[in-house]
Amino acid sequence: MSNMEHDRWSRVKGRLRSSVGEDVYSSWFARMDLEAVQPESVHLSVPTRFLKSWIQTHYSDKVLTCWQAELPEVCRIDLTVRSPMRAAVAKEAAAPVEHRRAEHRPATETRSHATVPASSNHDALGGSPLDPRLTFASFVVGRSNTLAHAAAKQVAEGRRGDPVMFNPLYIHSGVGLGKTHLLQAVTWAGNTGIERKVLYLTAEKFMYGFVAALKTQTSLAFKEALRGIDVLVIDDLQFLQGKTTQAEFCHTLNALIDAGRQVVVAADRPPSDLESLDERVRSRLAGGLVVEMAPLGEDLRLGILKSRVVAARAHHASFDVPAPVLEYLARAITHNGRDLEGAINRLLAHSKLNAQPVTLEMAEHEVRDLIRPQEPKRIKIEDIQRIVARQYNVSRSDLLSSRRTANVVRPRQVAMYLAKTLTLRSLPEIGRRFGGRDHTTVLHAVRKIEGLVSKDTTLSDEVDSLKRQLQE
Repeated sequence: MSNMEHDRWSRVKGRLRSSVGEDVYSSWFARMDLEAVQPESVHLSVPTRFLKSWIQTHYSDKVLTCWQAELPEVCRIDLTVRSPMRAAVAKEAAAPVEHRRAEHRPATETRSHATVPASSNHDALGGSPLDPRLTFASFVVGRSNTLAHAAAKQVAEGRRGDPVMFNPLYIHSGVGLGKTHLLQAVTWAGNTGIERKVLYLTAEKFMYGFVAALKTQTSLAFKEALRGIDVLVIDDLQFLQGKTTQAEFCHTLNALIDAGRQVVVAADRPPSDLESLDERVRSRLAGGLVVEMAPLGEDLRLGILKSRVVAARAHHASFDVPAPVLEYLARAITHNGRDLEGAINRLLAHSKLNAQPVTLEMAEHEVRDLIRPQEPKRIKIEDIQRIVARQYNVSRSDLLSSRRTANVVRPRQVAMYLAKTLTLRSLPEIGRRFGGRDHTTVLHAVRKIEGLVSKDTTLSDEVDSLKRQLQE
């Protein structure tokens, strides 16, 4: 880009910022780049298809007007989606070896019109779609997610060359408690500047990208492109399948961490419970900072509801939810944040379509199917082993060992029985977690304890006591 084009683009952005306001500009236009100026058209690019679609739908006329104020002959804006990795891979492929080590150039310098290898054109390198609502500004912080939020902010505020504090950062929780919100917030925050390349991928998109690269015989360039990322964000890791894909993820994870690059991962369970993943991957994931986001407390649920009402008012100024209704929703809807958002959407739709104010009676009727019975605590095999070992005065390593003495065999069988009855784990999974035993050993233990509990009152009381301890 020439100095004249650079100055012209700066003036157009200034007009656009003044026209739409700072908040809208930051949300939708901060990552728009000028690619080329033709006699009657301007070629602009954005990093995601979602941004392209939104700008074309809502702001295409405004962007054109701002350009016409600078160049009256412009009659068309061409908006395309760029891959943040395309130019980087092209530059890596073309540059001499000694220049490839110069990693501290701003990201804007890597965007060019050089010929791009076919491998780098793959869709996965553009990242998974981002929701513009999922930013740190819209994340409601409470006791159950304070640590996860603080760690994510620490990662997002890092700069290229800074020492990496948490690597990998591994966040896990049940459905709808804010994992994806935090990961996308990290991505949005990281991509607002030009210093770091942040790539957000779901596990499914990672698999799709790698398999597609294998089919087109471009896997080497795909791997190199991934390893050039400064911050790699992987969501829903529990869905990563396939030995080849898992092996590649392991190599990518190791390469990025060893190079001092940041990795952020989210899943619905801790690393030790990702049964389908290789032990080496689970070990590496557990070696960083593992943070659990607990279920939402009532205060946090109320805060989320209030924030959703404020967001709705931005488009529907007359929408109002009385405090007693919000308090009722916070008490009654306990499952996850998506149910809370769904409740506000229902009240908004009912209020607008029927031209009626929101009342407690309306709320009780509209959200009745969102009020679910309280789910029992999710019990982990590690908790069972720890509590059983404490009850019978043996060590956890004894339960996992091959020792066959009576003082170890009975507690081991009780622990296997509880694992089968209190968790959803299969017999082979339980066997593997008890020192790599065969599933038939677990089945024998379950049947043995079932038979004894029906006849031995003392053992029955012990098992009931262990169940109560685990469920508290």
